[in-house]
Order: sequence, then C-alpha cells, then structure tokens
Amino acid sequence: MNHRTVPLSAGLYLCAVPIGNARDITLRTLDILASADVIAAEDTRSTRKLMEIHGISAGKRPMVAYHDHSQAPVRDRLLAAVREGKSVAYVSEAGTPLVADPGYKLAADMREADLPLTTAPGASAVLAALTVSGLPSDAFHFAGFLSNSSGARRTALEGLKDLQATVVLYESPKRIHAMLNDLREVLGDNRKVVICRELTKKFEEVLTGTPSDLSEQLDGRSLKGEIVVLLDRGEVAELNEDDVKEALLSAMQTMRVKDAATAVAGATGMARRDVYQLALSLKDGA
Repeated sequence: MNHRTVPLSAGLYLCAVPIGNARDITLRTLDILASADVIAAEDTRSTRKLMEIHGISAGKRPMVAYHDHSQAPVRDRLLAAVREGKSVAYVSEAGTPLVADPGYKLAADMREADLPLTTAPGASAVLAALTVSGLPSDAFHFAGFLSNSSGARRTALEGLKDLQATVVLYESPKRIHAMLNDLREVLGDNRKVVICRELTKKFEEVLTGTPSDLSEQLDGRSLKGEIVVLLDRGEVAELNEDDVKEALLSAMQTMRVKDAATAVAGATGMARRDVYQLALSLKDGA
C-alpha cells in the first residue's frame, strides 16, 4: 500500500493529482484521500478511478461533485461540513486545483468564512512544461486559456508580447493551428514557441520553433491530448543610458538606492547589478 490513514483536522485540503502518469501523486495526497471525511472532486468518476489505482476505497464516505458549473448550495454544503469539524479533500480532474481548474470560489469562501484551508502541492502542467521547454524559467507569466475568438485572442497576445517573462498558455488541440497563426500575426515569426503535449504520458511530445516552423511540423496532423504553449520573452529594446539615469534620479527622490535600482531594473529588463552600480555612481556624484 502507498498510503496510510492519518488523523486530519477539520478543514479544506486542496490536493494536487497527476496530470497524466498515475504515479505522479504525493504520499501526502494519498494519505489525505484515504483519511478525509468528505471527498469533493471536479470529476468523481476519474477521482474514484485514481483512488482505486492506489488501493484507496471511498467506502461510505460522501463524494461530492464540484466543478465550474457548481452553484452556491454545493459550496455551502462543503463549508458546513468543515464547520461540523470534518475534513474535506478537494481535487480537480488533473493537476493542481484553482490553476485553470475549478476551486477558486470554494477556496475564497473558506477564507472569507475564516475556516481552515491548506494545500497538498504536487503535479502542475504549468511547471512541468516550463521545466522541459528550454525557455528561461527565472520569470514566467501564466495566462491560462485565451479566448476562443481569434480577435479576442490576438488582443490578449498583444498585451503579452512585450512581457519580460516566459508566457505559459493552455490550448485546445482543436485550436492549436489557429493559435499558431495568431502568434505569427501578433508576435512576428522570430519568437521561439514551444508546444508541450501529453506531458508525463506515453506519447509525450515537445516541439520547438517559430510559429511558422511549428505550423509546418503540425501540417496535416490532428492533435489529441492536453497542450501547453510557451512563448519566449520579447526582445528588450536598447535603452539610452541617459533615460536610465533619469529614471533612477526620479526613483531615488522617494526610494532608497537599493529599492530604486530594483524598481528601474524591473521596469527596463536590465540586470539589477548594472542598474545598482549606476545608481551608486549617481548618488556619489550628487
């Protein structure tokens, strides 16, 4: 057995579950699923199957369906269970609850009611894709699913294209060709794009290239499975040193040198150490 029954205090436990490979589950989540008084799930069938794989029986414990279309009465039932001193485990269909998955309103209501809420972290498609993409991971922005509409999707991409961070998106296999076309139109055809498909599963695939490269690679293919799209950060325009000095002098009127350097570095994308040295020279010359 990979789990044990443990005493759980009253509260909501947000449990991450595998995004593909059933063994990508933590021992702590298995303990919680084996021990919780109530199990709430985005899809009770897939959760029951996952539990069976790991030798956990729901027994006579209630299994409550909680998904995007769940209304307040379902949340009220779960809050009431916690108020009665019960432990409630919540899992989405795959990955970490709340991350482009249901659970936000439930967690928010728990916090608002000052009821215990904790997390059992684990698998996440966002981090899994980021780590295998080969793109910078020091700063990233998760934008979830963009609009189904090409016009709205292009507008969203316009707002993301200059971010000095790797952008992580979720996309449907049915829309990946349209997404690549929109990327080419909005970002141009020099930006590196990575497509991660079916991560941790048998047919895992990671494709890298420009939007045009990827369109050619996928030409004639009808993809299946979960897809994560990652965009390399935009190029930083060359900055005039006088402009940086002006920004530093302005910031240093209300901030310490260290904080001013951090703020200007963040705004310009320059290395903080370089901006800090420039700030020190400005201070010494004042």
